[in-house]
Amino acid sequence: MSIMDAAFVLVHSPSVGPGTWGPVAARLTAAGATVVVPSLAGVAAAPAPFWPRVTELVAEQVAALPADLPVVVVAHSNAGLFVPVIAGALGRPVAGCLFVDAALPERQGTTPVATPETLEFLRGIAVDGILPPWTTWFEEADVAPMFPDRAAREAMEAEQPRLPLAYYEERIPVPEGWDGQPCGYLLFAPPYEEVAHEAAARGWAVERLPGLHLHQLVDPDAVAACILAMAATWSPPSS
Repeated sequence: MSIMDAAFVLVHSPSVGPGTWGPVAARLTAAGATVVVPSLAGVAAAPAPFWPRVTELVAEQVAALPADLPVVVVAHSNAGLFVPVIAGALGRPVAGCLFVDAALPERQGTTPVATPETLEFLRGIAVDGILPPWTTWFEEADVAPMFPDRAAREAMEAEQPRLPLAYYEERIPVPEGWDGQPCGYLLFAPPYEEVAHEAAARGWAVERLPGLHLHQLVDPDAVAACILAMAATWSPPSS
């Protein structure tokens, strides 16, 4: 598949903001790709369930593309869990789905947004049902190295929402056959190594760019190049 055969839809985790994809989007655009970075800001403005609003926001912002242009859905982190419902809501061919240091949805049924262990942790830090910003969940020694510089960190943190605990307590439906198109996994950080192994067990292509969880901010050139290289191995959808 050539760079002209599909648009790249870069989906950020609702825990952060669209700026986490900004540098990669700029590289892909410079390479000649059509790129959309939907903003999921305000996804929790209405009561649960939240996943329909995720799909609505992505679909609304992808709708400006030519109707016959397929898309490659590229999801980072927690956004990976929404890929099946996003792909089903776009109303256009999906050339492939790429998970970038991302959580994987189940193959069928429903997918929990958080594990029981994570929920226990989050319930301990929530105040009146609202969570603090994502970067405050961790030790500073673990957070600081994820950014290339102070300016990048400040820009990212300015976009961070304070999500309700209920966001992490819900389950997302998994449409049957959602992974009928090509899927791949791009691994950055050791905490997602087991997830990458699961992707490989599903028969997906897996590539590795050693780094931390926000490596797309640290080395956007390498990340953009890897996204293009992985998508190039996929055939354009027939319809």
